[in-house]
Amino acid sequence: MNYSRFFFSAFFLLIFACEETTPKEQRKLISTDHELKKSIQKTDSLYKTKKVYVPVYSDIYQRTRNERTLLTSTLSIHNTSETDSLYLSRIDYYNTEGKLVRKHIESTIFLTPFETLEYVVDEEDKTGGSGANFVIEWYGNEKLNPIFQAVMIGGLGNKSFSFTTEGVETY
Repeated sequence: MNYSRFFFSAFFLLIFACEETTPKEQRKLISTDHELKKSIQKTDSLYKTKKVYVPVYSDIYQRTRNERTLLTSTLSIHNTSETDSLYLSRIDYYNTEGKLVRKHIESTIFLTPFETLEYVVDEEDKTGGSGANFVIEWYGNEKLNPIFQAVMIGGLGNKSFSFTTEGVETY
């Protein structure tokens, strides 16, 4: 009787332990969340179109140029309006050399009032390098004042650290 319980338990554990999982799921690179079903006219004088550059760091130098510490970076886009939507027409990720690595959206998306959108560059993703950046194009009501930030987090030994960067309007 004890052997049958043992074998049943072992069989049960073996069946459920064999479920194939991957430690890092392949991320969907292009977001379709909040995609506009039909485009809005930006010709209205209430709307302004702006471009923002947000520096992010996939890695930082440690002691020498050859020793690097990999970081996880999070781009956060905050719609600070209580009443108006924020429209995003471009969210592109560039590497240190200024080459496009990835487009995060293919068509205009929107953020509702007080909504935040985040994109994460995983620690193992070395495609950006030490001088990576996001370029975001957005539009909305003239009074909108969204916040574009990046948060980087990493660790050295038993110490961890984090720092932030702010987006800068470009032309």
